[in-house]
Amino acid sequence: MRIVAVTDIHGNRMWVEKFTSLVSHSNFDVLLVAGDITHFSGIETAKEVLKPLLRLEIPILAVHGNCDGRDVPQLLDELGIGLHDKRVEINGVGFIGIGGSNITPFNTVWELTEDEIMKILERNYRPGDVILSHVPPRETKADRIHSGLHVGSKALREFIERNQPPLVVTGHIHEARSVDRVGKTVIVNPGPLFRGYYAVIELNEATKKVENVELGEL
Repeated sequence: MRIVAVTDIHGNRMWVEKFTSLVSHSNFDVLLVAGDITHFSGIETAKEVLKPLLRLEIPILAVHGNCDGRDVPQLLDELGIGLHDKRVEINGVGFIGIGGSNITPFNTVWELTEDEIMKILERNYRPGDVILSHVPPRETKADRIHSGLHVGSKALREFIERNQPPLVVTGHIHEARSVDRVGKTVIVNPGPLFRGYYAVIELNEATKKVENVELGEL
């Protein structure tokens, strides 16, 4: 399975158009969008941002970010691409989603307690599933801010340690573009699309193991 992943678009239609042009000439099985489609905007902005992606003839799975408007999750569900607190299978591979972030100092639109994050994971996850989460797991390369502090989700980290999913695709922390591991789990933060970043991931459908990750730049 070839997965292409983006995150943190923050309403930048120009980079979405550039990304769409690239992807339209490649063969992918699924596009993962890890949140912050808008920058504190609602459904109308999200529609414009998503329009080029929806023209691609590949399945899309998306979660909202902590900076998306209150009505954005509803739009994702109406478009049939929303994955928050859900499980979807594509080519025999399960995907589950967590939108929003853990609690931040900034009182953003969509924030969850660690207990809420854990319940979403426990409610939806089956062994071998891929996790699409806007917030990264704590104490990884994917959650380190400029100061060096780790600000990701403790619940997600604990769940990964206990269940060892093959892949976690995340975002949220713009400066933490990276590929990391927690045990057997590969953690990918593609970096923000509004800066031209994305990731391509090769996942073996039979073994549910990540075979390769490339961090791309437009």
